[in-house]
Amino acid sequence: MAVHAHPDDESSKGAATMARYVKEGADVLVATLTGGERGSILNPAMDRPEVAENMTQIRRAEMDRAREILGVQQRFLGFVDSGLPEGDPLPPLPEGCFALQPLEVASEPLVRAIREFRPHVILTYDDNGGYPHPDHIMTNRVSVEAFEAAGDPARYPGSGEPWQPLKLYYHVSFHRARFEAISRALAERGLEDPYAEWFKREEDRAEERKEWSITTRVECGEFFEIRDQALLAHATQIDPNGFWFAIPLDLQREVWPTEDYHLARSLVDTELPETDLFAGVQRDGSEGRPPVAAAV
Repeated sequence: MAVHAHPDDESSKGAATMARYVKEGADVLVATLTGGERGSILNPAMDRPEVAENMTQIRRAEMDRAREILGVQQRFLGFVDSGLPEGDPLPPLPEGCFALQPLEVASEPLVRAIREFRPHVILTYDDNGGYPHPDHIMTNRVSVEAFEAAGDPARYPGSGEPWQPLKLYYHVSFHRARFEAISRALAERGLEDPYAEWFKREEDRAEERKEWSITTRVECGEFFEIRDQALLAHATQIDPNGFWFAIPLDLQREVWPTEDYHLARSLVDTELPETDLFAGVQRDGSEGRPPVAAAV
């Protein structure tokens, strides 16, 4: 199960990983906490009044197309996008939005989804949300709460039969080592580096960001094209002439063919570093549990 804040997040973080595991026969569910109603239109070709007026329906249709491309299941968990506050001082978040929900209210639909879908592995964001969007930060809080509560019959009674996931991972998607390796490869080929501005921004805020160790690298280069197709399905959010598609796929596959993760919780024995999100987890379809180990 991959837990995300908005439609399009599933395609920009961990999409090739999901496509790989779908091909290998795993059931994969994307749980999308909000409808992305307050997302900006980031593709100039879609910046039209009729699109802005129907953002909720359009983003759901985009999500449905991306889901089909990736081969995953998907469900919306019913909360309203908080938007990304901008300005100094920052304006208050909109009343009733996802990021302002009490933790137990925000977590209950995810606990219910976990108990129904019964995943062994959950993917989510780190405690800064990957970047400090209020919905991403809340998604981390909700994911940790649900991971820890879903297996406890005393918690969230009435939200389904208890089920304990075994591993919880944080995406480590946009880290410096990857960008540096790709930038070096671009320089060697005499190609323009689209990451130059990104490096400058990162240097300016280096003290604010926590670098998570990469415990798990999943080989999925052959699925990068599917990832990009899923991204393009989110036409209001993704500019086909933009940043996401500036690096040739063959270079990406050669230089950094993995998607990377930090193992935040584990109830099974596993040896780090890993190359498989299911390391230590039984994959024969049986209901038995591997031996319980201390949390990572």
